[in-house]
Amino acid sequence: MNEARVGLVIEDDQDIRELVRAVLTQAGFDVSVAASGTEGVLAARSLNPDVITLDLGLPDIDGFEVSRQIREFSDAYIVMLTARAEELDTLIGLESGADDYLTKPFRPRELRARIAAMMRRPRSGPDQVEDAPALEQPGDPGTGHYTHNGLDLTYASRSVTVDGEELNLTRTEFELLYALLEAGRTVRTKSDLVRRLRDEDYDVGSYISEADERSVEVHMGNLRKKLGDSPQRPRWLQTVRGVGYRLAPAER
Repeated sequence: MNEARVGLVIEDDQDIRELVRAVLTQAGFDVSVAASGTEGVLAARSLNPDVITLDLGLPDIDGFEVSRQIREFSDAYIVMLTARAEELDTLIGLESGADDYLTKPFRPRELRARIAAMMRRPRSGPDQVEDAPALEQPGDPGTGHYTHNGLDLTYASRSVTVDGEELNLTRTEFELLYALLEAGRTVRTKSDLVRRLRDEDYDVGSYISEADERSVEVHMGNLRKKLGDSPQRPRWLQTVRGVGYRLAPAER
């Protein structure tokens, strides 16, 4: 029998804290709560949660700093809950390591749906042979091991190395990189990538907002920084202006 998934709610407002606890409990999580940022970081370290909901306006340290500290040791999915609707706050939240965000007041059903989509992207990949041969052309289906211009990704172990050095990616960053390696030189639109992160089929016709697409841009920017990639002379991630992203050409 599988162990219960662990959820952590970091929220100082008791009513919202109990609401989110109820949503996660109904979704099958074993839920713990924290009322401050300091308490939340300690809980995240000891509990190793699968998902964390994080209030932006905490009484001691703000949610941005809490997210940064948690990202130093955890790959938990982080959903930032904020009463601030400004785009800048949302972008800072994503840049600090959050995977998604919701603006208060939010619908419990939407929170549960977002978390359900995240949890369909597992910590470890499907049963695959970890020493499967690397592909000559990234994007061919049927394997979870890709190499391209000194980058090596293995889906089964969720590992990425660049020139032999291991990278510490969030699960969202990993999924975006994996999606581009799968597609090779085929352009993936921002809408495609949003749906990929939601684990949706591409033809379901679900609504993709400008904020959703902007969040992909931020995650891609974070991924570029960790790869040490240049937007002007990309080694891996090539931006197609006004459309999306694709894999940069193979080095000769």
